[in-house]
Amino acid sequence: MATGAPAKVSPDVPRERVEVMCRFFDNTGVSDPIPPPYAAPDGYSDLLHVSLKADQVRRGKVSCHLSVGPPLLNTYGGLHGGAVAAVAERVAIGCARTVMREDKELFLGELSISYLSAAPENDLQLISFV
Repeated sequence: MATGAPAKVSPDVPRERVEVMCRFFDNTGVSDPIPPPYAAPDGYSDLLHVSLKADQVRRGKVSCHLSVGPPLLNTYGGLHGGAVAAVAERVAIGCARTVMREDKELFLGELSISYLSAAPENDLQLISFV
């Protein structure tokens, strides 16, 4: 999370480059404050809750429908990489839950994703296996 302190810029970077980069970050909104509903722990769950729906849940298999709309899009109109990771984690944990006892704690310790290209605004089908 940003501390509000100015960034330290290497003297090797030309001033014009710094200004271009600062404008880029300002235009993408990366410096904007996080809205209050989403600043709370697990606050982004609401974004996934309205976009991700389970189609079928069986032991060791979960299939879901993801509506890729404006809240999940990046600046270029594709599915945001952070949303990909959040959805992958949520679906993987949901799938693991189908084969584990309810009283057992569950944590996804490692997640590896290869980003080939962003999904456009549309609907996606997701399937997870254990």
